[in-house]
Amino acid sequence: MSFTVAIVGRPNVGKSTLFNRLVGKKLALVDDTPGVTRDRRPGDARLMGLTFTIIDTAGLEEADAESLQGRMRAQTEAAIDEADLSLFVVDAKSGLTPVDTDLAEMLRRRGKPVVLVANKSEARGSDSGFYDAYTLGLGEPTPISAEHGQGMLDLRDAIVAAIGEDRAYPAKEDVAVTDVDIPQTEGDDSDADEEPAYDETKPLRVAIVGRPNAGKSTLINRFLGEDRLLTGPEAGITRDSISVEWDWRGRTIKMFDTAGMRRKARVIEKLEKLSVADALRAIRFAETVVIVFDATIPFEKQDLQIVDLVLREGRAAVLAFNKWDMIEDRQAVLADLREKTDRLLPQARGIRAVPISGQTGWGLDKLMQSIIDTDRVWNKRISTARLNRWLETQQIQHPPPAVSGRRIKLKYMTQVKARPPAFMISCTRSDALPESYTRYLINGLRADFDMPSVPIRIHFRSPDNPFEGKKRRT
Repeated sequence: MSFTVAIVGRPNVGKSTLFNRLVGKKLALVDDTPGVTRDRRPGDARLMGLTFTIIDTAGLEEADAESLQGRMRAQTEAAIDEADLSLFVVDAKSGLTPVDTDLAEMLRRRGKPVVLVANKSEARGSDSGFYDAYTLGLGEPTPISAEHGQGMLDLRDAIVAAIGEDRAYPAKEDVAVTDVDIPQTEGDDSDADEEPAYDETKPLRVAIVGRPNAGKSTLINRFLGEDRLLTGPEAGITRDSISVEWDWRGRTIKMFDTAGMRRKARVIEKLEKLSVADALRAIRFAETVVIVFDATIPFEKQDLQIVDLVLREGRAAVLAFNKWDMIEDRQAVLADLREKTDRLLPQARGIRAVPISGQTGWGLDKLMQSIIDTDRVWNKRISTARLNRWLETQQIQHPPPAVSGRRIKLKYMTQVKARPPAFMISCTRSDALPESYTRYLINGLRADFDMPSVPIRIHFRSPDNPFEGKKRRT
C-alpha cells in the first residue's frame, strides 16, 4: 500500500461505517450505540482506483488517562501518529460540538494532512451542520454518506489533493524477467502418494479465544512487545476481532484478538451478540486456535464449551493457562490441570496445554512452539499404503463386530483431506458400524501416527450394489 489513513472523530459520527465502505466488507462492528469501536483496526481500502491502508479508531473524548475512555483515546492518538493522513469525520446531521473543536485543534498541532469529512450529508437539515464545519479551520469539508456510498468520488479527490499525486499513485516499477527454473517432466519418477513435508515458512493464522477477562489482549500485547490492543481490569473490553501481524523466528504470524465469549444465556445485548459472532468468524478463518484459560479459575463450563466449539469447527487447538504468575503451589496446580485436561476433554486426547503469563511473558516461547507443532499435525498427510497396512493390523487386533451374524469388512482406507485430517474407509454395511469402533480407529490413528490434539474425522462408504433395484427372476 502507498500510504496510511486514520479515520478519527467523536463517537457515533459514522467512522466504522465509512471504514466498512472503504474496505468493501463489514469488518468493523456498527451499531447506534456510541463508543462501539475501542481498538484501532487496520484494513486494505480501495476508493475509485486509489489503494491505501485505512485505520478505524475509537471515538475521541476528553477523559482521564487511566479510565477506559482515556486508554481508548491513547489508542486513537497512536493511530494518528502512525498514519500519513487523517480523515476527520463530523456529523453534518447533528452539527458540531465542543468536542469537534477540541479534536480539530489537536489534529492541527500534529502538523499532518487532514481531510474534513461531513458525514450523513444526505439527511434532511444537514446543510447547517455542513457549513458549520468551515469554522473548524481545516479547509473545505467533503460531504458524504458513508451508509449509502454518496460522495465517494469527492472524497477520493480530497485525499489525492491532501496526500499528493506522487504518494497517491506511485509509479509501478518495471519487473525484469529473469531465468526461471522449469521442472523437468520426463519420465514419472515422482511418487504420487508421497507424504508432503510441512512448510515452515508459510504464514500462520492464529485466533486467541476464551472467556471475558482471561487475558487475551494482554497476551497479544506481550507477543508484540507494545500496547497495541486495549487492555484493563474491566471485563469485556474487546469487541471487534482485531488482527495483528508479527514475526516469530522468521515466520509471519497473523494473530486475531477476539471478544470474550460468555454463556449463551447471558448474551442478551445486541452489541455483545455481534461481538461473539465476530469471534466465531475469526475461529473459522484461523488455522490454529489458542483457548486462554484463567489458571486461577480453570475449567469453567464455558471453557469446555469453547474447546468443544473449536474442535467441532475442525481447528487445531492449544490450551493456554494464563495468569500463571498468580499461582503459588505450581507443581500441585500443574498436576491437577493435567488430570482435569485428560478427564474433561476426552475428545481432544493429547491436546497441548501450556502454563503462561501474559503479564510477565513467561512461557510464551513454549506456547508458540506448541502452536507450530499442533499446526504441523493439523496439516499432516499419511500415504495410502501406510494407512492400509495399519488398517489391516487394527482389524487383526480388534475385528469389527458382527451384525446379524455377518462380520463387517473394512476393505480400503485413504486420507481424503488435511486441515483437519479426514479419512475415508470403504466397508460393507457402513450404517451398521457402531460408534465405539470409530472411536477405536481414531484413537489408534492418534497413537500410531503421532496425531494428538487435532480433530480427526473418519467417513465410511459402502460400495454401490449393481443389483440393487433389479427384480429377482422367479
